[in-house]
Amino acid sequence: MDNQIEKTRCLIIGSGPAGYTAAIYASRADLRPVLYQGNQPGGQLTITTEVDNFPGYPNGVNGPEMMEDLKKQAERFGTDVRWGSIEAVDFSLRPFRCKVDDGKIIEAETVIVATGASAKWIGIPSEQEYMGAGVSGCATCDGYFYRGKVVAVVGGGDTACEEATYLSKLASKVYLIHRRNELRASKAMQNKVMNTKNIEILWDSIVDEIVGEKEGFMKSVNGIIIKNIKTNEKKKLALDGVFIAIGHRPNSEIFVGQLEMDEAGYIKTVPGTTLTNVEGVFAAGDVQDHYYRQAITAAGTGAMAAIEAERFLSSI
Repeated sequence: MDNQIEKTRCLIIGSGPAGYTAAIYASRADLRPVLYQGNQPGGQLTITTEVDNFPGYPNGVNGPEMMEDLKKQAERFGTDVRWGSIEAVDFSLRPFRCKVDDGKIIEAETVIVATGASAKWIGIPSEQEYMGAGVSGCATCDGYFYRGKVVAVVGGGDTACEEATYLSKLASKVYLIHRRNELRASKAMQNKVMNTKNIEILWDSIVDEIVGEKEGFMKSVNGIIIKNIKTNEKKKLALDGVFIAIGHRPNSEIFVGQLEMDEAGYIKTVPGTTLTNVEGVFAAGDVQDHYYRQAITAAGTGAMAAIEAERFLSSI
């Protein structure tokens, strides 16, 4: 087993804007970081077509292309970017022991957790088929592309109401589709939705299918079929985009019992920092941020984590 143990000053778990930015800063600080990309190299942005709100791309950028840019930048400064995932960790003693899915053990002086979060999806085949071609999990990211168009938001909690309200300022019409006969959102958010003229709530309804047009490799949503769960009646709505807002799940399972988390599984950090309850372990990006969930804020906390890791190493 000993020949399967590798030592590093800084291990970064996860890629995406937080992981790659942490890698850029850590490698420039001569920490020689090792980064494991995880099950979805590049994170959630790899399923986003156009990113229009990340600084430095005046004409926008394709999500996977942006992640490849960040990866190359991290590698240019010496980050060892690897395929594979960390499947178990032991933060009880330092150096921390982290097991890779190929059986290797990494002993790390510091660990930056940047495993992100995953949007919860409805789970129908057409949802995946039109992902990035009219189906989105982020109104703030993609709402701009639906100016003057008709869209639907699926969900009934605060996130769904926030997304619907945000989109109502851009789209000509917003359907809010909810499987119950009352919203789960706070009263304040409910009032906003109820008092917005171009939002129409479709109660007791689920999305049965997402339909669209296909031409070669090009796809675009042009409608959805919804089903009333009380009457089983189905009807088609003509629209241009569907935003799934039934929540996010932080990718924090392997840290249960190792790091403090909130009730939803987001890793707790000291406000204004990326410090966790374990000295030498830092959390950045969506795995610790349930509020902003933006590429730019994830990148910012990635930079913070690397700076804090470097300062921690300098102090010991």
